[in-house]
Amino acid sequence: MDWLVNLFCDNENMAHIAMLYAVVIAVGVYLGKLKVGGVSLGVTFVLFAGILAGHLGFTAPVSTLSFMQDFGLILFVFMIGLQVGPGFFSSFKEGGLTLNMLATSLILLNIVVMFACYYAFFDTTNPENLPMMIGTLYGAVTNTPGLGAAQEALHSIMGAATPAIANGYACAYPLGVVGIIGATIAVRYICGVKVADEEKELESHDNDLTQMPHLMHLIVQNQFIVGHTILELHDFMRRDFVCSRILRNGELIFPKSSTTLEIDDKVFVVCSEADKDAVQAFIGKETVVPEFAEQEKTKQMVSRRIVITKPEINGKTPAKLHFASIYGVNLTRVTRQGMEIFARQDLPLQVGDRVMVVGDEVSVNRVSSVLGNAVKRLDTPNLATIFVGIILGLILGSIPFAFTGIPVPLKLGLAGGPLIVAILIGRYGYKIHLVTYTTTSANLMLREIGLVLFLASVGIKAGANFVDTVVNGDGLLYVATGFLITIIPILVIGVIARKVYRFNYFTIMGMLAGATTDPPALAFANASCTKDAPSIGYSTVYPLSMFLRIFTAQMIVLLFCS
Repeated sequence: MDWLVNLFCDNENMAHIAMLYAVVIAVGVYLGKLKVGGVSLGVTFVLFAGILAGHLGFTAPVSTLSFMQDFGLILFVFMIGLQVGPGFFSSFKEGGLTLNMLATSLILLNIVVMFACYYAFFDTTNPENLPMMIGTLYGAVTNTPGLGAAQEALHSIMGAATPAIANGYACAYPLGVVGIIGATIAVRYICGVKVADEEKELESHDNDLTQMPHLMHLIVQNQFIVGHTILELHDFMRRDFVCSRILRNGELIFPKSSTTLEIDDKVFVVCSEADKDAVQAFIGKETVVPEFAEQEKTKQMVSRRIVITKPEINGKTPAKLHFASIYGVNLTRVTRQGMEIFARQDLPLQVGDRVMVVGDEVSVNRVSSVLGNAVKRLDTPNLATIFVGIILGLILGSIPFAFTGIPVPLKLGLAGGPLIVAILIGRYGYKIHLVTYTTTSANLMLREIGLVLFLASVGIKAGANFVDTVVNGDGLLYVATGFLITIIPILVIGVIARKVYRFNYFTIMGMLAGATTDPPALAFANASCTKDAPSIGYSTVYPLSMFLRIFTAQMIVLLFCS
């Protein structure tokens, strides 16, 4: 039976390490399915399963735990950034500055509450108490990079690491996770938020009117446009639209950019929702034209959705592909990540887009072969892009930013760097020929694997000394003050975000999770909402929040511990 003992007791055995993670993650995931008062913490329970395992001595080498923790965090935040990258910058324009202001206020308020608790409850003459309190601060906001930055700064001052910071972190972290989620839920009840109404609001704002397509049949009534080509009309109006079919004297015409219009032509037009009134006013009134369908059958005209699967199409625009002039078809709409948008001539196409192509059957088939339309290609995730992005993110996160008077250079770290790169690749990757498309299931799988590895590692590491730290000395007081550091700023900023700035509750959930750099809180927010609002809110504030957490950690140590 020695083999069985070694499997569960030999910390250096690779099978033991694999068994440790499998047990902790499986137990945590199953416990996460339990609901109390209709609320489930989901995979957050992996953290508590890890603490229990660490307390019982079911553990692994610290170096292994640290690697798994950091790699899991990198993978988790990178997949989040890759998913929300395409919509990140537009969301920043639509309230991102305010969200970052609120996140910054929350970070500063965390520090204020920390110092208030330090001076109110602890012996300020004891040199161990402030480092312990700093650790409590970063455990309360579940920010491991900030903990590391504080430790590095303290090492630069004292020449040796002190366990006080790590012990404070261990005290506050578990209740920090619960407190962030609990305070977020409390904001909902304090503000009288109805979840169903928030979902409906997100649905009504999901589609940008400048991108949402609008289809209409118009009768040409403007004498001014008669004899002018469709290309000239674009120049006159300075608005983008697609004229996919013309019915003239009972004959169906497939228009090109050089086709001219005549009075009483019946045209089928696709434009953005924002431009529909201007296009209609310029061309003529809207009408119902049932005879289009009969003429399309006669002319073998088809409308077909084609999936872009060829990498060489990635990043090219409809204008560069010359669909009408070369292939004799019109591109009218694009479906991307479940959202339908108008196919502007300058819209960069991406692998995974589903485009609506209109034309005769032979021409549509030609375009289908050009774009790929091989759906099976999309089942394979683009691993090269993911790991190239992680490489670039690690490089960015490792760049030291030196500031005058501060002996320790600041870094974005293992989470901030990959997240920023993932957002940039998700938005602009096509410019350097990186295919960023992954199926939703593949993205979620990689994201969840990263998250559970991170949570399991943190829990196992904290579990070894957690009980002793809490029971002995002022451990319980640090737990309590950590809880105050967690919930007070969230309640204040959450209510302000809702009552003053009128943000959607799910966006607030993501902002609060991002400001506290807390993946479990984001996981809870994502599980509460069917939209991407929490992830967008999280990613909007996360880069700045991560930088400020690291920066303030080092500043507090350098200013108050030296």
